[in-house]
Amino acid sequence: MSTLDEIFADCSLERVGFRLWSGTRWPDERPRPATIVLRSPSSLAQMFLPGTEVGLAEAYVHNDFDIEGDIEAAFDIADSLLARRQDLKSKVKLAGALFAQSESHGASKLRTAAAMILPSVPHSPERDRNVTRFHYNLSNDFFRLWLDQRMIYSCAYFGSPGDSVDHAQERKLDYVCRKLRLRPGQLILDIGCGWGGLVIHAVKHFGVRAVGINLSERQIELARARIAETGLQDSATIELRDYREISSSGETYDAIVSVGMSEHVGRDRLPNYFEAAYAALKPGGVFLNHAISESVVARPDNRDGSFIDHYVFPDGDMPPLPLLLKAAEAAGFEIRDVENLREHYALTLGHWLNRLDAHHAAALAFVDEVTFRIWRLYLAGSAHAFCRNHLAIFQTLLAKGDEKGQANLPLTRDDWYRGNGTY
Repeated sequence: MSTLDEIFADCSLERVGFRLWSGTRWPDERPRPATIVLRSPSSLAQMFLPGTEVGLAEAYVHNDFDIEGDIEAAFDIADSLLARRQDLKSKVKLAGALFAQSESHGASKLRTAAAMILPSVPHSPERDRNVTRFHYNLSNDFFRLWLDQRMIYSCAYFGSPGDSVDHAQERKLDYVCRKLRLRPGQLILDIGCGWGGLVIHAVKHFGVRAVGINLSERQIELARARIAETGLQDSATIELRDYREISSSGETYDAIVSVGMSEHVGRDRLPNYFEAAYAALKPGGVFLNHAISESVVARPDNRDGSFIDHYVFPDGDMPPLPLLLKAAEAAGFEIRDVENLREHYALTLGHWLNRLDAHHAAALAFVDEVTFRIWRLYLAGSAHAFCRNHLAIFQTLLAKGDEKGQANLPLTRDDWYRGNGTY
C-alpha cells in the first residue's frame, strides 16, 4: 500500500477508488463513482513503466486494469499522473518486487494505425483515404448501437442537459440549416457527409437539393440506402469524392457545410481546403465549418504521441481557432459568426459512452473486446477533454461576397432561433 500512497499522493481520490487483485480496496472502503481495478501485481508496472499516454491506454485495452462505473472520473487522475511521468517511472522501478511478474505487451496485438495505413505522405489523397477507412469503415452496425437514430457522429445541440441525444441531434441539424439560411430550390454541398443525416434533413425539411461527399465506402453505402428509403433520390446524392475534388463536377453551390471533417485535413493544408470550398461556392453564398479545435487549457504533454492518433483517429489535427480563421480569410472568406459548443460536445459524448456501455454484449457481435475497450476509452477521454476545456468545438459561418462585396445576410441572428418551436 505504501507504493500506492506514493504514486497517487497528488491525486484527488474523492471520486475514484481502487480494488486490488486480492479484493482489497484502497484508500478505504468508501464507495466512489469510479473504481480502478488492478488485475495483478504487475498492473501498475504495465500502466506506468512505458511513461506515455499510449502505454497507459494500452494497459487498459489489454485489461491489465479496468475501470468500473464512471470512466470519465478516472481521467483527472490520468492527467495528474502523466504530468509527472518521469517521477512515476522511478518509483515503479523501485517497487520491483511487487512488479516482478510484469511482461511488456507488444503494440502489434492491437489494431494500430501504423499497421493499417500504407506508408505515404501525410494528408496526401491516398493516405487520407486509408485513414478514413481505418476509422469509419469499422462497422456500421457498431456505430448504430450507440449513436442516435439518425447516426449523427458529431456534436449535438442541447436545449437542456436532460434532452435525449436523439432530440439534441435533430436540433443540431435544424440549427445548422438555419445558420445556412437554406431556401427551397438551393443546391448545397456537405463535405464529409457521414451516413447522410444532414443531407436527408436539409432536403426533407428545407426543400433544397443536396450533394454529400465522403471517402468511406461503408458510410456511403448506408447513406444511399437511407436516402432511397425516404424516397429522396431525386434531390439527394452521395458521392465518393475527396475535398480536393469538390469542383470536379463543375457544379457551384448556394451553400456549403462541413461538420467534423476539417480535423482530417491537417493544419498545413487548411489553405487548400478553404480555397477549394471558396471556388465551389456561388458569390453571395455561405460556408459553415464545424470543427474541433485545441482550446486554451493545455493538456499534459504527450510528445510521445497520443492514444487517439495510434488507435482511433490517425493523422487527426485540431488546430487552434486563429489558424483556421486565418486560412479561411486568406482564401477570400469573410468571417460572419463563430460559436463554441464545447459543453454540448461533452454532453453528447456522455450520451454515446452510456449507450456504448449499455450495449457492450451486443457490440461484441461486430467488434472484438479490445476494439470495444479502445472506443470506450476514446469516448470517455474525449468527454473529459471537452469538460476540462482541453478541446473546443467551433461552428464558423463564412461568407463569399457577391459582385459588390456584399454578404446579403440579415442584421441579426433572430431567424436562427425562430420558427417551429424547436428552440
